[in-house]
Amino acid sequence: MEETTSLAGERPVILVVEDEALTIMDLADVLEEGGYETVQCASAERAMGILQARPDICGLITDVELSGKVNGFDLANAVSEARPQLPIVIVSGRAAPDPARMPEGAQFIARPCTGEDILDQIKRLLPC
Repeated sequence: MEETTSLAGERPVILVVEDEALTIMDLADVLEEGGYETVQCASAERAMGILQARPDICGLITDVELSGKVNGFDLANAVSEARPQLPIVIVSGRAAPDPARMPEGAQFIARPCTGEDILDQIKRLLPC
């Protein structure tokens, strides 16, 4: 029988950018239970630094409304330019999915949604 559990270092790493503490903790729990490792931060500025330092990150989930000067749409576009193959999921309860503001290939999920909804979307997008 094949071993299905993997060590933390072998799990795909997802960067989660969300400034609501409970939301990010709940989503990280769902993703980790779904087999991913998460790196979490609250601002787009911090997310860009993490992405530069962590080439092992293989997916981005970002809220639109973030602390700091840069919103999730702008973050998604900057990430798409820096790492064009990186799957991106944008989540918002306030903003609408605006194709003009979203990078090509990014997916939008409207809140209210569950962590499982986001997990399902990231699983569909990720090659890893």
